[in-house]
Amino acid sequence: MSHAELDSPEPAPGADASAPAVVRKRPKPGERRVQILQALATMLEQPGSERITTAALAARLEVSEAALYRHFASKAQMFEGLIEFIEQSVFTLINQIAEREPPGPSQAGRIVAMLIQFAEKNPGMTRVMVGDALVFENERLQQRMNQFFDKVEASLKQCLRSTADASAPTVDAAVRASVLTAFIVGRLQRFARSGFKRAPSEHLEASLARML
Repeated sequence: MSHAELDSPEPAPGADASAPAVVRKRPKPGERRVQILQALATMLEQPGSERITTAALAARLEVSEAALYRHFASKAQMFEGLIEFIEQSVFTLINQIAEREPPGPSQAGRIVAMLIQFAEKNPGMTRVMVGDALVFENERLQQRMNQFFDKVEASLKQCLRSTADASAPTVDAAVRASVLTAFIVGRLQRFARSGFKRAPSEHLEASLARML
């Protein structure tokens, strides 16, 4: 998610009507939602940041907390918006890789590399993916991220299946898919917990060569 410049705040109620009118560009429908999610993702990029409150998020955007709740019913919904972005981005890219690469270790390696690179470019999203940002939030958010990695593992298993037995995954494919998924999660956790100092792509090609 690219970080866009945020709009100026709305004038406060009861402002002096005699003051010179200031032309403010109103956000287009849906634009403020995107700005809120961008601000949340940016705040998550601060190493060692504590639990993000709606008050802090509103202050960053220079709006009231009530303005946030006009677009999201709760903070959990804001995190769900980030998770939806992660899911749509990653699984769209997995589908593109599946269309361009024949099934096999090469395709699996491309999927792993894509996920690692996505995390490296989106540190705030990484904290959501590994659950660090969800510790004090609604439990369903962590469950959804668990399901996300289950789907990633299923995608890896699919592309590693034996061509001789296309009806079901082989034990070998299941084991390798599990190992690759654990590798992804481990690299993302190390990235987040090092304050984003240990790049998840470190020695990536050599690591994939060993596993595949």
